[in-house]
Amino acid sequence: MDGTDLAKKVSEQFKPIACVEAIAVGGSRTSGLIDAQSDIDLYIYTNKEIPVEKREEIVNKLGASKANMNLTYWDTGDEWFDQETGLEVDVMYWSPTWIEEQLDRVLVRHQASMGYTTCFWRTVKNSKILFDRNNWFYKLQEKSNQPYPLELKRAIIAKNHPVLRNVIPAYTHQIKKALERNDLVSINHRLAALFASYFDVLFAINEVLHPGEKKILKFVNEECTLIPENLETLISLIFQSGAAGDLELLNELDALIDGLDKLLMIEGFHPEKN
Repeated sequence: MDGTDLAKKVSEQFKPIACVEAIAVGGSRTSGLIDAQSDIDLYIYTNKEIPVEKREEIVNKLGASKANMNLTYWDTGDEWFDQETGLEVDVMYWSPTWIEEQLDRVLVRHQASMGYTTCFWRTVKNSKILFDRNNWFYKLQEKSNQPYPLELKRAIIAKNHPVLRNVIPAYTHQIKKALERNDLVSINHRLAALFASYFDVLFAINEVLHPGEKKILKFVNEECTLIPENLETLISLIFQSGAAGDLELLNELDALIDGLDKLLMIEGFHPEKN
């Protein structure tokens, strides 16, 4: 049994529950970038909470070598390793009204986030439907299948570009202070935040929906046509310098952002005004 068969098997156990509106599989199973570490991402859209006891009953019936139930660190979810295949199953429980709101934020109101702005849009658009009680998710996917709004593109750049190095509390300025203090934790914490905004801008320039935090350079290389020069080399150097607390990190960050700014100028955006 492969991952697709296992996803369908799990779905069959949840779809008789009356409050379950739809079930879809996403993540690497729909992106094509599957590797040995890929889990099965299942999104269960439910109108009310499914009791933990019922979920435990389902997981026990399916068979798990190890399970963590009712995880609430990020979204509410359950994760387990399937006993037969060894595959990791990651089930997330989302409200239909909540995901509709996430789509409206970007597609209707054109509101940007600090990084990862279009991730939920991509999740909905690329998911494979396993169950759809009232055709609700199919209609939601139809809504998601629209051109990238220019207003959203502008909003993402306006929100995420200035914090790279233009404003007083920009990440590069915070990293400079952390370098001077030799605060390695702070350096790397701010680097992660910088890259979240950097890639949000890069994907927006290319009108590509943000794929999330995993395998991000593969998505850049496969889906983006506008890519800064020496991107992968610079990223490798940046993380090496960040780990060492090397002052050369500041020059490398400038080179990284210069490459992004060059693309912005080509596309008619003026970074110095952000």
